[in-house]
Amino acid sequence: MKILALSGILCAALAASAHAAPEKAIVAGGCFWCVEADFEKVPGVIGAVSGYTGGSEQNPTYKQVSGGRTGHYEAVEITFDNARISYDDILHLFLRSVDPTDAGGQFCDRGKSYRTAIFPLNAAQEDAARRAIAKAGADLGAKIATPVLGAGRFWPAEDYHQDYYKSGDIVITRAGPKSKANAYKFYREACGRDQRVRQLWGSAAAFAK
Repeated sequence: MKILALSGILCAALAASAHAAPEKAIVAGGCFWCVEADFEKVPGVIGAVSGYTGGSEQNPTYKQVSGGRTGHYEAVEITFDNARISYDDILHLFLRSVDPTDAGGQFCDRGKSYRTAIFPLNAAQEDAARRAIAKAGADLGAKIATPVLGAGRFWPAEDYHQDYYKSGDIVITRAGPKSKANAYKFYREACGRDQRVRQLWGSAAAFAK
């Protein structure tokens, strides 16, 4: 009977583990289209939402945030299955997909809303974030400008920003009318994101083509 009871407990524990609630990570890495596009391709990531956090403005708009006076960052809320990818892994990839030594923005995007940051949601995530930053600094031999900030409310960005990288909707760009997907590719290349990440991180660069 004891063996059967123990077996039942183990089965229940395994079942609970298999149905554990997804976890979330919030990071700011410059253009949120790029961070969203990168992480939605990662095995174990369930989804990513572009949005704003870090400031005091309620229901901020893109125009307000990009104006640099709200205190908000362009950020991405990443939902992931911790049985397939850990929070540590998320941060490892994140820091190697940006220039964490740049305190003034990212790549061609300058200003407060485009700075990098990690927004831990609990004490365990905060500890992990500080370890990840220390490791990135050691790997680069450089001072990391990416701060660990208290997580405030995450505000999803306007619908037209979500899944921008794969939308077929037409927008007007400097190079003429393009689908959002093609406009995103044009922007990412012109902004020099992947080039700088490769230059900085070399073979450790994440996502850079």
